[in-house]
Amino acid sequence: MSTKVRRGKSAGARRPTNIVALARGIAVLRCFQSAAGALSHGEISRLTGVSKPTVTRLVATLMAEGFIRRVHGSDRYALSAGVLWLAGAFLSGLDIRAIARPHMEELAERTGTSVYLGLPDGLEVALIETCRSRSTMLFSRLDVGSRVPMPTSSLGRAYLTALADGERGLLIEKLRRACPAEWPRAAGGIERAMRDTARFGYCLSLGEMHPEIMSVAVPLRSARGDLLAIACAGPASSFDERSLRSKVAPRLAETAHAIGREIGDSVSAFARGGGSDRPAARQSRRPRARRPAPAYRKGGHDESARRSSRASPATVPTEGVNT
Repeated sequence: MSTKVRRGKSAGARRPTNIVALARGIAVLRCFQSAAGALSHGEISRLTGVSKPTVTRLVATLMAEGFIRRVHGSDRYALSAGVLWLAGAFLSGLDIRAIARPHMEELAERTGTSVYLGLPDGLEVALIETCRSRSTMLFSRLDVGSRVPMPTSSLGRAYLTALADGERGLLIEKLRRACPAEWPRAAGGIERAMRDTARFGYCLSLGEMHPEIMSVAVPLRSARGDLLAIACAGPASSFDERSLRSKVAPRLAETAHAIGREIGDSVSAFARGGGSDRPAARQSRRPRARRPAPAYRKGGHDESARRSSRASPATVPTEGVNT
C-alpha cells in the first residue's frame, strides 16, 4: 500500500494529507477481520505496510475513538465494541435480512445445510445473514461479517452471473489481476457458473472454495436495488453435485422466489420457474391439449393426412444432472 501523497505546485492543487491518514486507519481496522487474535504494533505494521511509528499513532487514535482496545496485561490490541455501532447502522438498513431470515431458517432445516446471504465487498462477498440446520454436519466459522472469495464461492459466482456484461467484464479483470496464479482454475469455475446460470438459474462451487464444502447459489436483488446472492452449503461427505442439483437447488429456488416476492423483486429465471434441474426455458412447457380430430373421409389422400396429423409423444429433457 502506497503512503506517498502527490503534491502540486500550489496549495490549491495539493491533495489533503488526511485522506492518506484515513486510508491508513481503515487499513489498521481491516487487519483484524482475518486475524485469529490480538495483534501487536509490529504485526499491524507488517500487515498494512505502514511504518511502525505511524502504526503507533494510528492505534492510539483508534483507541481514543473507541474502535480498538488494548488487551489487558500485554502490548497487543483487538477491536473494541465501538465498531459495532457502525456495523449496526449498516445492517439495520438492510430490510432484506428481516424478510429473508425466516425463509432461510426453514430452508436450512429442509435441506440440512447452512444458508448464507451475502453482498459484494470489493473482490469478496460479505455475509449479512447466516442460518444453520440443527442437523448439519458442516462445522463452519462463517458468520455475519465473514467474507468469502468471489471467484471460487457459489455466492460470488451467482453475483458475477447477474451483472451486466460490461460490469462483469471489469470485475473479472480485477479478479484476474488479484490472483494470477490461481486464475486459470478460478476462470474455469466462473465459465461453468455462467453456463449453469444460463440453463438452470443457479451455479455451484464443488469443493473449490474449500475442499470439504459443496454449495449452490442464486442471485437476488434487494428492495433498494442491491444485488445479493443466497446459497446453501453442506459437507462434501453428505452432498455431491447430483444431490445439490436435484434436491437442494429446487428448494433454494423456491426460497429465493419467496423472498423476492416479499420484497417486490424477482430473482433468476430458475427461481421464477419453481425449481427443477431442467433448463428454465423448458421448464414452463406443458403438454398441449389434444384437439378434436377433424372428420376425414376414409381412404385416399384425406386418410393419409389424418394419419400424418397425429402428434408424436413429447420428449422430456433429462439433461442437467451430472452423474
